[in-house]
Amino acid sequence: MAIPWWKKFVLHAREHGVEQIALEAFPSQLVYNPATLLRLRNAVDDMIGINLDPSHLIAMGAEPIAAVRKLGNTLLHVHGKDARIERGLVDIDGLMEYQPVTHTNTRTWNYVAVGCGQDLRWWKEFFSVLRMTGFDGDMSLEMEDLTMSVEAGLRTSIDALNMTLSR
Repeated sequence: MAIPWWKKFVLHAREHGVEQIALEAFPSQLVYNPATLLRLRNAVDDMIGINLDPSHLIAMGAEPIAAVRKLGNTLLHVHGKDARIERGLVDIDGLMEYQPVTHTNTRTWNYVAVGCGQDLRWWKEFFSVLRMTGFDGDMSLEMEDLTMSVEAGLRTSIDALNMTLSR
C-alpha cells in the first residue's frame, strides 16, 4: 500500500516544484533504518532521501557511521543529536524502550546532549565520514536531553560540536 501512495505523492511534489523529500528514519515508522529508506527510494524515486538523526539509530542498536557509509548520496539533512545506552539497564531489558522519555532514570537509553552518549572521537569520525560521502549540507542541533536544563544542554552540545566539526 505504501509504494503506490508514495509514487503518487512524488508526482504531486514534482508538480509543485519539490526537488527532494528527506524522511527522518524513526523506530516503528515506514522508514526506520537505511534498508527501509533504500527500499522505498528504489521502488519509488531517487528524490526521496534521508534526514539522518544518529540518535535514532543508536537507540535501535545500529551504528550511524556505518549507516552514513551505506546511505551515501541519499543523505539530505543531518541532526546533531546523541543518545546514550544506559549500561546495566539495557543488559536486563534490551533496547525496545516503552517508557516515556521523561523516565530518564529507568529507561534503557536516553537522548543526551552531543558528546554525552558518543565520545568526541566518535563525533569527529561521524563528520569525517559524512564529508567522505559528499555530504556538505547543514546540520541542525536538537536538544532533547532531559537530564539537564535546555541552556546547559545547548551549551554542552555546541561546545562538543565546535570541537569536532572541521572548518
